[in-house]
Amino acid sequence: MATGYAELFCFSNFTFLTGASHPHELAERALELGYNAIAITDACSVAGIPRAWAALKDSPVKLITGSWFELEDAPPGGAATRFILLAQSRKGYGQLCQLITTGRRRAEKGQYQLFTRDIETQELDNCLCLWLPPASSAASYEQAEVCGEWLQRLFEQRLRIGATRTLEAGEEQQLARVRKLADQLKLAIAATGEVHMHARERQPLQDVLTALRHHSTVENAGHCLFQNGERYLRPLPVLQRLFPQAWLQETVNIANSCRFEPGSLRYEYPPDLVPKGETPAAYLKRLTRDGERRRYPGGTPMKVQALIRKELGLISELNYEHYFLTIHDIVAFARSRGILCQGRGSAANSAVCYCLGITEVNPAKVELLFERFISKDRDEPPDIDVDFEHQRREEVIQYIYQRYGRERAALAATVIRYRPRSAIRDVGKTLGFDAALVEKLLDGIDWRDKATNWRQQILDKGLTRNPKVADQFFTLVNTILGFPRHLSQHVGGFVISAGPLAELVPVENAAMEGRTVIQWDKDDLESLGLMKVDVLALGMLTAIRKALALISEEKGQTFTIQDVPQEDPATYAMLQKGDSIGVFQVESRAQINMLPRLKPETWYDLVIEVAIVRPGPIQGDMVHPYLRRKHDLEAVEYPNDAVRQVLERTLGVPIFQEQVIKLAMVAAGFSAGEADKLRRAMAAWKSHGDLTPFRDKLISGMLERGHDPDFAERLYQQICGFGGYGFPESHAASFALLVYVSAWIKRHHPAAFYCALLNSQPMGFYSPSQLVQDAQRHQVTVLPPDVNHSAWEHTLQSKEKHLRLGLRIIQGLSSSGAERIQQNRPANGYQSAAELRTRAGLNQRDMELLAGANAMPGFTSNRHQAYWQLLEHEEPAELFANEAMADYTPEPCHLLPEPTEGQNVLADYSSQGLTLQRHPLALLREQGHLRYCLTADQLKATRPGIPVQVAGLVTGRQRPGTASGVTFVTLEDETGNINVVVWLDTARRQRKPLLTARLLHVKGIIEKEGDIVHIMAGKLSDLSHLINALPVSSRDFH
Repeated sequence: MATGYAELFCFSNFTFLTGASHPHELAERALELGYNAIAITDACSVAGIPRAWAALKDSPVKLITGSWFELEDAPPGGAATRFILLAQSRKGYGQLCQLITTGRRRAEKGQYQLFTRDIETQELDNCLCLWLPPASSAASYEQAEVCGEWLQRLFEQRLRIGATRTLEAGEEQQLARVRKLADQLKLAIAATGEVHMHARERQPLQDVLTALRHHSTVENAGHCLFQNGERYLRPLPVLQRLFPQAWLQETVNIANSCRFEPGSLRYEYPPDLVPKGETPAAYLKRLTRDGERRRYPGGTPMKVQALIRKELGLISELNYEHYFLTIHDIVAFARSRGILCQGRGSAANSAVCYCLGITEVNPAKVELLFERFISKDRDEPPDIDVDFEHQRREEVIQYIYQRYGRERAALAATVIRYRPRSAIRDVGKTLGFDAALVEKLLDGIDWRDKATNWRQQILDKGLTRNPKVADQFFTLVNTILGFPRHLSQHVGGFVISAGPLAELVPVENAAMEGRTVIQWDKDDLESLGLMKVDVLALGMLTAIRKALALISEEKGQTFTIQDVPQEDPATYAMLQKGDSIGVFQVESRAQINMLPRLKPETWYDLVIEVAIVRPGPIQGDMVHPYLRRKHDLEAVEYPNDAVRQVLERTLGVPIFQEQVIKLAMVAAGFSAGEADKLRRAMAAWKSHGDLTPFRDKLISGMLERGHDPDFAERLYQQICGFGGYGFPESHAASFALLVYVSAWIKRHHPAAFYCALLNSQPMGFYSPSQLVQDAQRHQVTVLPPDVNHSAWEHTLQSKEKHLRLGLRIIQGLSSSGAERIQQNRPANGYQSAAELRTRAGLNQRDMELLAGANAMPGFTSNRHQAYWQLLEHEEPAELFANEAMADYTPEPCHLLPEPTEGQNVLADYSSQGLTLQRHPLALLREQGHLRYCLTADQLKATRPGIPVQVAGLVTGRQRPGTASGVTFVTLEDETGNINVVVWLDTARRQRKPLLTARLLHVKGIIEKEGDIVHIMAGKLSDLSHLINALPVSSRDFH
């Protein structure tokens, strides 16, 4: 009789650097081979389970949840014990997770530690134990027997012995030992494959992983490697030849006793927030009503009242009250501490969220689509993202830990995977390539050149003369790409539970002190329908809060976001010129170029501006029709009223994701649930999705409703263009609020704006140097750091609001030293370096950094003199150490030359990354280096179509995914920024200057569109040698 089989011992690649297959590959292969069941049993981990479950949930193959363990100690008289625990029920799964958590929380990130006492004391009565007896080389028979007896005392009827056949030397001995132990202890034997890969072809990769684990090359790994490639999922006929039928049958018996399914996990919301004697629904309704009165003091518009009723009904039907109450509680905490925060994403589609103060998008002003947020057809919790100030988010995170306890709250994981760079580095290491050569190779690769892929680029560089080695290398690199390397923490996705979180999913330590993460990432949580709360960081919120504080100080009364005047014409006039450096979301080069074309005049124009410069609308060819219609160059037509209602506010062009969903509903007759499936397909389309199944339904639905085939086809093409990039209107609306506020502050309080931005670094697109130059172009006086006037942060001084750079701008200076400088500063300022050193308790390093930054102008006339004063310092002799500080000021040294302007500029850059003196390009021009180069200002007056030469410091390189291989380079000279466009052919021929130059010279053709000037690059030259000692940071955006 044919016996079935269940594989009960499988490492996936979530046993890092051991398993050589993805969980889904193992699951799919088990299905192909006709197995009854497969257990994924990673080392002290269930990280691979959700992925295997996603592959098997609708198939006849049962997925068993298990984990492999090795203990740190042995039972008295026994040997090191290894075994697999399999969850037999939901309770058993909880016990397994609890044990994994114990082992992981005790060790540092990525490790675990479990002892015999843990197995003796933790409840494991709903888990089955599969014991893997030690080999004779590792333990005597007596020691093995002691281990077996110990496990039998603990697991009783739930213990089995695992027997593996991998056709390696010494196997007969081990099988004889297994049989003897089974007889002695009266235990059943189950066959296992000790599986490390789904198919034998993965053996070379398994060798590479083993070599990496042992910090060796494959060639030198020797005994660490397996003797053959037998640890794969083998076909049933092979297993039937290798194992007695009873052993195979036992695997099926075990599988039948394991009834737990990952899909049965249900999230239980924390009930803590509901007052006694009130239901969650009543409490949420009460909070919403209170919020409504605050938001609409003059009475709630009918439309919004209807929305609130509809939403509360749906929330109640789906039992989501606790979720909204949890987010409301976190936001209320942040507000009570004066931390700016704002909800965004699909949550901004909710009138309830607006009333609760979670989001700021007024439903009376935009067309919301609640189905995008919660729909009955979608059996998954809603998703609310809340942004908090990036410098204060940690307070919010620690509040969540305190409110719910470590036992019930943890961050979701992010799986760090192999990307081309790390894959090439690691595979190269194990194949014995010279590490320096591999690094050199990696430096020269242009990852963004899609047409000449990195493989070709490496071959061109002559990595190896041997084509076989090259082939093996690329095969291994391609296979390991996307493999998990380790778990890291998600940027802010929290999971909060009603009971102990460790019974729902194992919890482990993150690398960061005071943080814990679960073993699943956000996709795993989504596939199992578990809720997460997103606590994200947004630099612009920090900058806005700091700017509002400076404005409040200036006005002498509190000034908040709500006090910013609405729809200010001067703010829009500034944006229409493309003057938006530092403004939220519209400061990228593509946005700066779009602003003068779109000419925003209202807040809703900003919503469109944010969404239109995205790959979706650009690929779906929506930008040009929209601009033509906005400026009355093209008529707007709608096929019927239903379509008009959806598209009227965007002039007949679908720009937002919600519009595409609504169009599918009104133009093609989709139900809300079907339309949501279309949204998901659109989101997945970019990577692997397929919209063809929807095509017929869309087109036939539109034709039935009387639309012409042309309109139907065009709409389908636009949906495809949206791909994974459609931007939700609710998201754009949330962002547009911050665009407007930050633009208003820049227009009316420029000094406060730049001061706040500089104090919120690092954030945004621009370096402090570029922000300071932009401030100067906006008539803000910027003063250098000075020990007698600067605090640690940048500040505004005097009635004129001069921006005084803070000591934080000096690279390497300790914040504690800077604070002491400020605290101990005498009323009339420090008078000498010696006084500064003594009063502020500064060490020699801090003193040298201050001298290098020329931050002591009150008592030193220049950098050279400052260094001279430091030379006079010697440690005081013991005898005089307690005497009062001498009140003398050392004589300046008249023999020292003044530093030249060039020396000062270079010293400024190396100490602060910026200069307040003349721009280095002005100096180079004066020296005659850039004879034929035009400045950014001169380009404005140059007619288009002629050849020109320009040069500048490279401040950014961008290659958007939509721009078919075009690279946009931004150069900076003494008058402003120059936009350079480098076509793919030019980039390929001149890769080195394009990727590595810090000072770039470009010959090209000038092109103009309105006020926007571009240089189409022909020849690129690297002039970095002219300013070689000038460290200017360039930021690369991919």
